[in-house]
Amino acid sequence: MARSPTRSGQDAQLRGRRIFVVEDEYFLADDIGKAFRALGAEIAGPAGHLDDALKILHDGSVLDAAVLDVNIRDDMIFPIARELKARGVPFVFTTGYDKITVGPEFEDIPLLEKPIDLPAMAQKLAALMASPRI
Repeated sequence: MARSPTRSGQDAQLRGRRIFVVEDEYFLADDIGKAFRALGAEIAGPAGHLDDALKILHDGSVLDAAVLDVNIRDDMIFPIARELKARGVPFVFTTGYDKITVGPEFEDIPLLEKPIDLPAMAQKLAALMASPRI
């Protein structure tokens, strides 16, 4: 089961930020959404299908960061990841598999294994958003 985040400096870093969540496990998506909302973030999604994720990605709204499950209902998330990377939107991958190869294209992207440590995820996203983007 995912652990809930505790309030800390993450509040200020995540408050008002729009976090895109792509996760096909309903309860985990709900936990992630609740955790980030508790820290003051707005949630885009969660999307549990690749088509829904693409609609959110292309709806013209701002996305400050994202949490992407590597495998969404047997579809790989890489088309979404490529577009986020091209836009300079920081993101993390999540996976329920012991080992997953994301390839050299995404070797610089943090990979969090399930069960997700939500406080650690929040810290990681806050740090990624605070880092200068090239």
